[in-house]
Amino acid sequence: MSEVKILGEFYFSQILSKPILDAQGRRVGRVKDMAMRWDSLAPHVTGIKFAKGVLDMIPIEMVSSMNQREIRLSVAFSPDITVQLQDDETFIGKWLLDKQIIDLEGSKLVRVNDLTLSWITRNHKRLMVLVAVDIGVRGLFRRLGIEFLVRRMKNNFLGWQYIKPLESRTSALQITREKEQLRELHPADIADLLETMGYKERTDLIHTLDSQQAIDALAEMELEAQVEVINQLDENTASDLLEEMPPDEAADILGELSVEKSEELLKLMESEGAEDVRELMKYEEDTAGALMTTEYIGFPLYLTAEEAINKLRELAPEAETIYYLFVVDEEETLEGVLSLRELIIAQPSTQLKDLMHKKVVKIHPLESTEKVADIINKYGLLAVPVVDEVQKMLGIITVDDVLELLIPERGKSDLDSWLVVRKRETKRGQAE
Repeated sequence: MSEVKILGEFYFSQILSKPILDAQGRRVGRVKDMAMRWDSLAPHVTGIKFAKGVLDMIPIEMVSSMNQREIRLSVAFSPDITVQLQDDETFIGKWLLDKQIIDLEGSKLVRVNDLTLSWITRNHKRLMVLVAVDIGVRGLFRRLGIEFLVRRMKNNFLGWQYIKPLESRTSALQITREKEQLRELHPADIADLLETMGYKERTDLIHTLDSQQAIDALAEMELEAQVEVINQLDENTASDLLEEMPPDEAADILGELSVEKSEELLKLMESEGAEDVRELMKYEEDTAGALMTTEYIGFPLYLTAEEAINKLRELAPEAETIYYLFVVDEEETLEGVLSLRELIIAQPSTQLKDLMHKKVVKIHPLESTEKVADIINKYGLLAVPVVDEVQKMLGIITVDDVLELLIPERGKSDLDSWLVVRKRETKRGQAE
């Protein structure tokens, strides 16, 4: 087992600009930056940049002692001892300090205000390793030389094992905890992170997420931010996301893009999904058609309850809501509706035509959004079907879509909470 002895612990800000003296006591320069490599048990310093405008560095192995006043070398300085920055090394001051990282525990972006380093010996070899990054206010005050003002404030450190450069010599950091931990974040938290990130960091995070995470997070963002994200992504990634989103949300985003950009993305989407989106984009803003989604559960009249439940297991992941099940004929004409509860408690052999309610509250796609809101409120509905002149089912409008439109200042998390209460308290409705 290797023996580790700590020779000293430092903050990067305390070493920066300190003089460097060689073995003969001659001043070589000052600490301008430090290079670090992420290829071992812990990230470790490989060299010290000692002069402005000079690319060469002093290898860390040449350092004999270090404190908050000065750095001393074990040899006489000459250009022959210097080395150049390698591709797998990063300047921690230039590329890491003041950059943002994702704090998964707090679901937020935090800034790197300082770095903590340990000067150690391991197996008789001296190393300087990165212990943690300082993301607290105290680190910032330390950098400014006024840490004494906040000495009672607790330090806020994040261990090195939770960070890494996204790429060689990157300008961003990212938490490297397991993806399972990232999946534990609520889509709204990921959306908040995306909205506060810059272009590069945002793109990197989206590529870190799996497809469903990215879609769910995008759905939680405001339309303006959604458009910004789609504009920033490459065309293939953007079209893939739009293809998997609910058609009404994809149509809203595409409607805000330029005609050329919108058409280009639609061409890259699968034909069936693109056609649904094109149909929705035809409706004027503030109409029921512009609010509706084409993702609903529609079952044939003669399907039995047991068959419907089995089919529901297949279709539910793609549906906007499963609280209401709509019954249609071969021409997609709306014949009736029933609730999920009614389906579950029905006898397995009972056909849907004998379970459904034939009197259905519905709306035309050209009706105003105010009319939709009135109907949903009057009948206490969670969703209302949209039909054309011959009663052909076109889609549905859910209560959350209406509320987002009419109460835009309300946060999505508040809206989600309201909907939970609404679903519990609703006693009336089409299928009751």
